[in-house]
Amino acid sequence: MFSYRHAFHAGNHADVLKHAILIHTLDYFNRKDAPYWVIDTHAGAGLYQLDADWSAKNAEHDGGIARLWDKTDLPDLLADYVARIKQYNTDDRLRYYPGSPWLTLDALRDKDRLRLFELHPTESDVLVRNLEKRGRGPLRQTTIYAADGFEGVKSLLPPPTRRGLVLIDPSYEDKRDYRRAFNAVKEGVKRFATGTYAVWYPLVQRVEAGELARQLPHLPVKSWLHATLTVQKPAADGFGLHGSGMFLVNPPWTLHQALKTAMPYLARELAMDDRGGFTLEYRENS
Repeated sequence: MFSYRHAFHAGNHADVLKHAILIHTLDYFNRKDAPYWVIDTHAGAGLYQLDADWSAKNAEHDGGIARLWDKTDLPDLLADYVARIKQYNTDDRLRYYPGSPWLTLDALRDKDRLRLFELHPTESDVLVRNLEKRGRGPLRQTTIYAADGFEGVKSLLPPPTRRGLVLIDPSYEDKRDYRRAFNAVKEGVKRFATGTYAVWYPLVQRVEAGELARQLPHLPVKSWLHATLTVQKPAADGFGLHGSGMFLVNPPWTLHQALKTAMPYLARELAMDDRGGFTLEYRENS
């Protein structure tokens, strides 16, 4: 259903939703002086060349970041996101796309830390090589684990800073990933109740995807936000994703308002047919 190589999908509509939210969340973390950790359970390679073999095969970025590239009326959340991507494309030509580890490193201050898990051996090796090119500062801040992020995250919670973000973004090729993603958040909040958890998941014709979306709001947490973006009607053969969702536990209080303007814009600009749309829900539990 999906390729396990992040490069196949770099910069697509799902990345737009996920990374725009990630950037906003990290900027919010930086409002306070106290240090924090970011733990990424499925890191990928870090940086992708969009005209190279893996990314160019399906050119999914054409339906994602490319549609926003030259827009002059972007809502603030999306303007911040596009500006960050443009930092990697100095000639204003869209050739490179940074994944979540790179976008996180751009936001981190010297005192903050990044912990990356990547189980796929090829991706993990490329991630290490790419990180070495970023220089001594990012190398000092970052630890890479060639291991299962679902299991590895347990040993890192709570982080010593008592501030942190856990990003859970598996491929979901294995249908067990849906249950494992839910359990990772469930177990995480037991260890680190005040942490922020961000779960990305695909909108696909799989029972497990619907179950994950229904179960997450019932976790015993202080607050949560759930956003979904649909770009097309489901395929007749049941393959491929027609959208994606982001579920955040303990989200920044600013995020809901920012998404109120960003989500309608994304639904309009990234729609591939008349089924484009979005949902947005925020809840505070007493």
